[in-house]
Amino acid sequence: MTRFLKAALASTILAGATLGSIAHAETTLFFGEAGPNRGARAEALNWFVDDVKTRTDGELSFDVQWGGALFKANAAAQAVADGVADAGTIIGVYFPQEMLAYGIADLPVQNPDPWVGMKATDELMRSSDAIKANLADQNLVYLGTYTTSAVHIGCKGTAIRTVEDIEGLKVRGVGAYGKTFADFGANLVNMSIYDAYQGLDSGLLDCSQGYSYAVGALNQQEVMDSYTMLNWGQVGAMGIFMNKDTYDALPEDQQQALMEAGKGLSDEFGRLVSADNDAAVEKMREAGVEIIELPEEERAKLVEKGNTYLEEWKAQADAAGLDGTALLDEYRGLIEKYQGIRDDEGYPWERG
Repeated sequence: MTRFLKAALASTILAGATLGSIAHAETTLFFGEAGPNRGARAEALNWFVDDVKTRTDGELSFDVQWGGALFKANAAAQAVADGVADAGTIIGVYFPQEMLAYGIADLPVQNPDPWVGMKATDELMRSSDAIKANLADQNLVYLGTYTTSAVHIGCKGTAIRTVEDIEGLKVRGVGAYGKTFADFGANLVNMSIYDAYQGLDSGLLDCSQGYSYAVGALNQQEVMDSYTMLNWGQVGAMGIFMNKDTYDALPEDQQQALMEAGKGLSDEFGRLVSADNDAAVEKMREAGVEIIELPEEERAKLVEKGNTYLEEWKAQADAAGLDGTALLDEYRGLIEKYQGIRDDEGYPWERG
């Protein structure tokens, strides 16, 4: 149990409550978020917090600490597991071993649709007993998922129009996408997306792997000259996790409220990120950033090279006691499922 929840329970006990009344006491949990309190992800997190509070009639709430106040993005998994915060946003690419199972959502499987990717990832994370057990071993519980949406790349002083243009560039690239950039000759720079503004501005970076709404939220259009739309895939292993001791100490109705709010996160974030992506691209254009659509034949080269890392992930999953082939097949099946729902019914926010 984290020190935050211990303190909340202790104060209730000191007030003369029994364990039964603790279940219905007002409890405030601490949430660590490395990103700023602006942009689509911040709006979605605020929605999640409000939804949990509504579902529990105000008995459970979160105090969100923004901008890395509790921990930086590259320390999130251990910080939540250790109880530095009761819950927080974890970005899987910073934890390739700990978040190996979740990392399936980061693979370049030709799935650039944000909503489809989130729904497929969310269902897999909830339905797989192997993944739940893997997280439990780390003292973590999965609640809900975001996505970066489609992976693109922004540059200063240069532009990527073909894959050959990547050679020799200093690139902030992560996951299978970053490795693929390296295969085409990029010099990878280990840097958080939150530091990419300074990296581009100072010349430590030529280009930064990113996604449209984050460029807008972090004002990176101020230090970019070009933005190449890759429409290749997405980094989807980015979501809300909770310290398992904290979660287990909550009453069942509050646990259920957390899970239901987490399920709704995909629909709400899908709605927000679609609008914010469009707005961010327009913001880039207004700032004079050249918007480039990578030709289909060039994208095919990225896809072919990236397939190497699907096989690599399966081998790593097998070594960790997970059935990599079965999980990847299930994930692809879920992508097809939600693509079908989208095509037949439209997005949830378009259904009136």
